[in-house]
Amino acid sequence: MSDFFASFSSTLTEGPLHQLLAMGGPVMMVLLVLAVLGLITFIYLILVGAFFAPRLSKKLKNIITLWQQDPAGVNPQTIRQQASRWQKLNPLQHVIINTIEALQNHQNNQQVRETAARDAQQGLEPFEAPLKIIEVIAALAPLLGLLGTVLGMMEAFSAMAATEGRANASQLSGGIYEALTTTAAGLVVAIPFAALAAWIEFRLRRIHKVVNSSLVSVLSATPEAFSSPIELADESAMAAPAQPAASQPTAQAKSEEEFETHGRQRFAHATG
Repeated sequence: MSDFFASFSSTLTEGPLHQLLAMGGPVMMVLLVLAVLGLITFIYLILVGAFFAPRLSKKLKNIITLWQQDPAGVNPQTIRQQASRWQKLNPLQHVIINTIEALQNHQNNQQVRETAARDAQQGLEPFEAPLKIIEVIAALAPLLGLLGTVLGMMEAFSAMAATEGRANASQLSGGIYEALTTTAAGLVVAIPFAALAAWIEFRLRRIHKVVNSSLVSVLSATPEAFSSPIELADESAMAAPAQPAASQPTAQAKSEEEFETHGRQRFAHATG
């Protein structure tokens, strides 16, 4: 253990890391910290995405298809009990099953939509903070490189001023070298993290699209699908004698039409 700490300390004082910090000055230390922080954040984001990202699995597709064909045949409690540990980690499955259960219980349509949107947003929240950290690192790294450039040029002109304009090339090279090194380091840190931020944002947009389309498929079920055949026959028998005398649609027909109209609208606000 003592040999490990001795080799680690020698690396910090005499190794390539020490040389890099000596070349770039204090700005290089900040850039190195940002690079390590960004790498840790990206690894965390990959792990969270692998286990907790909303995903439309084959089983979930079959549930949505069955719901569209026969809503009465979907049992949310049975689906929860039969779900594996891997499926229980899927936030989209929780949103879909809870929405189906709320619709089967004849809850208010607007309330069901708002609840589904809130649950979908909560499923995407673990990815927002890491993405913002990576975006900030990609934006700050070039500015820190520019700051190092300014500090290096100030050092070079300070050496020139100290010699009253008679400084040779070796005296000026230190500050100029520091300026160029920090600029290059800032770009080296910024370019990969900018590309990673764009890729992560693209992946999140695809997840948004999958969540929205899945919720639209669930919410587009018609009110008649929740009624049994006996109930529908009774309603039609009661409404038949009144059809010749009524020239305007009844209040019940209007409410059903409004329900269908709202059910066909795209559920585009699932991400808040």
